[in-house]
Amino acid sequence: MQIALFQPDIPQNTGTILRLCACLDVAAHIIEPAGFPVSDRHFRRAGMDYLDQVAITRHASWPAFEAWRAGARARLILLTTSARMSYLDHLYDPDDVLLFGRESAGVPEKVHQAAEVRLVVPMRADMRSLNVAMAAAMVVGEAMRQIGMPARGG
Repeated sequence: MQIALFQPDIPQNTGTILRLCACLDVAAHIIEPAGFPVSDRHFRRAGMDYLDQVAITRHASWPAFEAWRAGARARLILLTTSARMSYLDHLYDPDDVLLFGRESAGVPEKVHQAAEVRLVVPMRADMRSLNVAMAAAMVVGEAMRQIGMPARGG
């Protein structure tokens, strides 16, 4: 199980997701360009000392990420507010990559088209979206539960 962030633009959310990845022993991918430098103090503060404990792969672009994914033969699961299927109704595989879009704009159509599966976190109709770090925690937790993937020491 892996998490990928498409051109993240809020450093605090990215740091929080990377901390989640470190704690759950889940690899992380950042698809550039990010909207902030990795030296950003908000990013470092949110990730705390956990950033040294997570396997992070940075991809220079979407095509570079897709080339990596083709070689890894990993299924791409896009989390998007425009999907119809709930993340709770999907059967996950240990090789899945859970992709989360930019907080400000989601992902472009070419990314939607590349995803084998598109899922949504169900919520009230009058709400726009969850915080991306909250959504990542919910989805990776369910995926790990399904595949019986324990965290380190678990």
